[in-house]
Amino acid sequence: MQSFINIQEYTYNLPDDRIAYQPLAIRDESKLLVYKSKAIEHSQFKSLADFIPDHSLLVFNDTKVIPARLHFQKESGADIEVFLLNPVAPDTLLASAMLAKNKCAWRCAIGNLKRWKATQTLTKNIDGVVLTASLSNRLEGIVSFSWPGNLTFSEIITAAGSTPLPPYIKRSVEKEDAVRYQTIYSNHEGAVAAPTAGLHFTDRVFDALDKKGITRDFLTLHVSAGTFQPVKAENALDHVMHHEQITITRQTIENLLRHEQKIIPVGTTSMRTLESLYWYGVKLTLKPDADFSVSQQDPYQLPETVNPADSLRAVLRHMDARQLTSITGTTSIFIYPGYRFRLCRGLITNFHQPGSTLILLVAAFIGESWREVYAEALSRGYRFLSYGDSSLLLP
Repeated sequence: MQSFINIQEYTYNLPDDRIAYQPLAIRDESKLLVYKSKAIEHSQFKSLADFIPDHSLLVFNDTKVIPARLHFQKESGADIEVFLLNPVAPDTLLASAMLAKNKCAWRCAIGNLKRWKATQTLTKNIDGVVLTASLSNRLEGIVSFSWPGNLTFSEIITAAGSTPLPPYIKRSVEKEDAVRYQTIYSNHEGAVAAPTAGLHFTDRVFDALDKKGITRDFLTLHVSAGTFQPVKAENALDHVMHHEQITITRQTIENLLRHEQKIIPVGTTSMRTLESLYWYGVKLTLKPDADFSVSQQDPYQLPETVNPADSLRAVLRHMDARQLTSITGTTSIFIYPGYRFRLCRGLITNFHQPGSTLILLVAAFIGESWREVYAEALSRGYRFLSYGDSSLLLP
């Protein structure tokens, strides 16, 4: 197990004009860099099917971004921004929290907090429905919300909130962001950041994949704001990973077993979920009633002798014993150079921030070639980050 990874070795110069501040008008006309067996070629995303190996299984994250930014105006005119992070009541499960009625509480990031007194209730009128917000725990950023009537919290924030664009997109939210910062297959509400590798997919791309016989399946990881957290420690191993909720169905696990050695996740969130699933299976082989919770250290402390198929079968046995059709858990998995991938054989992903945990993940997957890939993308005019271009990595 490594003891030191210098984060400075995983940075690069990203000029401001290479960050994509606006999405392309047509999703699948983004550029596509294909890295395969140490060779690089260039195409457009609409031609993705031409490069996917036969009989592959593409695994997508079908989380849906919620309008997580809420703005409250004080009588003094001061603006208080409340950014939803994760629910704490009446349920910590995102699927349930979005259906809450009349009241709920969330952990939030609060802008202009110093202007919000602990005893002060903020209000927002939403088409005649008054949403109130009060500070339950100032230190932890816990905000309690209440509203009358029969509306769910999902309906409330859909009417009152705005799209949570990443912090490096320094512009106001525009109407089209509500559509473009969402995959066309988004399904389960809960993310506060998009699984951006999926933003390039269109019906045209899916049709081409279908014609080639490429199978696809879905899982859910609700992307948290922690995905943008920079690695501030000189030793990257000192970085504390965020945790995120994940849900996987029995059908997906069975599909993974049928496509072992041919699994290609769409995005780092899908990759992290799949690798977390493997380690959960390992935990079940050691303790049949283990909780579905994968820490950032688990992959480096658990035994490495369980093969992927046996790990997946352990999860299925656990589900059978409890008559479950899906499982929900959390992961804080930290994938960095030296990690050995168990389930994933390729990766579709955007180009990530310098010195980020996602660069470490890419470097773990394709080794030192990540430098060549990023240098090539910069020299060829690729657009970077969430609204940027894409890559297919097949080491």
